[in-house]
Amino acid sequence: MRCTIRFLFSLLAASTARAAKKTIWATPHESYSSSVGVLGCKVDTNRIAYWPDSVDCNNICVSLSYEGRTVHLLRIDQSEGAHDVSYDAWNYLVTGYSATEKPTTGGATAMEYEDADPSACADLIHTDDNKLPLSASNSMNFLASCLSRDTWVGKNYVLYNILDPVCSWGSDEVCNLDWPTANQANCPTQLGNPSVLTDNPVYNIQYMTGNKILASNGQVVANGGASVSPPLNLNQKSGGRMARGDAAVVLAMSLTYWVLWGV
Repeated sequence: MRCTIRFLFSLLAASTARAAKKTIWATPHESYSSSVGVLGCKVDTNRIAYWPDSVDCNNICVSLSYEGRTVHLLRIDQSEGAHDVSYDAWNYLVTGYSATEKPTTGGATAMEYEDADPSACADLIHTDDNKLPLSASNSMNFLASCLSRDTWVGKNYVLYNILDPVCSWGSDEVCNLDWPTANQANCPTQLGNPSVLTDNPVYNIQYMTGNKILASNGQVVANGGASVSPPLNLNQKSGGRMARGDAAVVLAMSLTYWVLWGV
């Protein structure tokens, strides 16, 4: 009888695990951003998920798998509807290579996704004790919602006197928050001072070229490798950046043809 009960519980656990996995259509995203003010100079910007859902105080880490390859991503920004993924992560999942090594293009691709424990994304957070780095001047609404209840972010955050997610303004210094007595952080220098910050830049990987560029001004700092054609499969559909660009080119060519030949 006990063996039967254990077997049933095992089946139930396996069924629940399978139910937690979802198929999403992942699209490449080249420019780092964070709607809750996570600082790009303190995280791996090549492993970010831009999901349609609001950023959660607990489920900030997801795993994404495709053809035997898996990456973990920080879910710290909200998209307008697509399941966007850092271009480098998307490129690796599709081809097995970094976008800086062998950049490719393509549309939305069916991939398997599930929420993961925040500890699985610890190596993507480059702060002491892997605490989530937040802007002291622009993350307080999100942080307050996490501090109002028992959450992972509420227990694992650090505030910096940096104004923007790409770390181009402010001071790279840790601030303290005496919550709930105060709802504004106390920093070594003036909170929100718009000093130019160049010591810890954020880089994006440019779509299609694989070039490494400064997020603050778009300057190319390193060239990508030779582009490759994406592998043919049935798990990809139009809707990626290149698919929309191709459509625009075709439309422009058609309009030119009509004008020149009077069609």
